[in-house]
Amino acid sequence: MQLTPKLTNVETSIFTVMSALANKHNAINLSQGFPNFKSDQKLIDAVSKAMNSGYNQYAPMAGNIELREAISKKFEHLYNTTYHPETEITVTAGATQAIFTIITTFIKPNDEVIIFKPAYDSYQPSIEANGGKAIAIALEAPHYKMNWKLIEQRINTKTKMIIINTPHNPSGTVLSKNDMLKLQELTNGTDIIVLSDEVYEHIIFDGEQHQSACLFSGLKQRSFITASFGKTFHNTGWKVGYCCAPKALMEAFRAIHQFNVFSVHHPTQKGLADYLAEPNHYLELPHFYQEKRDAFLNLIKASRFKFTPSKGTYFQVLDYSEITNDYDLEFAKRLTIDDGIASIPLSVFNDNRRDDKVLRFCFAKTTDTLEQAAKILNTI
Repeated sequence: MQLTPKLTNVETSIFTVMSALANKHNAINLSQGFPNFKSDQKLIDAVSKAMNSGYNQYAPMAGNIELREAISKKFEHLYNTTYHPETEITVTAGATQAIFTIITTFIKPNDEVIIFKPAYDSYQPSIEANGGKAIAIALEAPHYKMNWKLIEQRINTKTKMIIINTPHNPSGTVLSKNDMLKLQELTNGTDIIVLSDEVYEHIIFDGEQHQSACLFSGLKQRSFITASFGKTFHNTGWKVGYCCAPKALMEAFRAIHQFNVFSVHHPTQKGLADYLAEPNHYLELPHFYQEKRDAFLNLIKASRFKFTPSKGTYFQVLDYSEITNDYDLEFAKRLTIDDGIASIPLSVFNDNRRDDKVLRFCFAKTTDTLEQAAKILNTI
């Protein structure tokens, strides 16, 4: 039997590699992006209550209606715009499933999708699995800014989608209002769909406002927004997210979603719906995570690592160019094995494994963990 899989030469995820290495060598794991502190007990209790109240059978395909209504109210509260809970919001098995389904819904063989690297590692495989071609545009270190002239040059009749991510994983940068206006201008009058990955929308610092695609009328009409309750509420293992889009786009999305996932864990949806009734549960997150960012950077200020404070996400990029000239993947492995601290090398997110001599560290950790990590980093 001859097998012809859609994806070949796919390597094991760097997150799996570095977490396994951290476990093997008992290293502090600041690599994979998950908090090591508990979710709010109120949220856990709300999900437990939902289980005990009988929310244990299939949710509607689009998601629990109370949760969709809560999401709609959140958009109205934050961005003074909304999505209709019945026709424009779908609950998904995490944001990655939403992203894969969006790409599967619209991308056909030989379609081109513009992505920006370093990029979250699910984008390109999802495009290629559907026969599309990822057109990668580099975001240059250390500021990882958009090159709009180059983007304009890369758009052509084959361009069917542009994927943006703000706040940006792995760099911790954010798109500005001018960036979003430029994207709106470039896509105006085209059939290009914008996939706006906004899973860190509530984790943004220094008084900045998150520039959601829904704030710009021209973008909103052609955009999917994907989001993650796991990232927002410190429970990545629950794998519950959602996406929003205008009715026509969402109808097409649901045609694939119903045969891919159908519906998502019902009691968690009900618990989240009740929890979202209190807006402070997400409004307090920028302050919560900025305290952690500032504490981490203050703890390592005596180290030889260089940095620009993260503007969003719960990741901090550290430049090690004054420490060694080692390739970032080798340096990350050495830090894990010899020094007891795990990180993520950014070259794995770049085309041709471009090495900017930077590592990504997750600061969504307890104070004790950050203090232990800083002691190690200060000795390197």
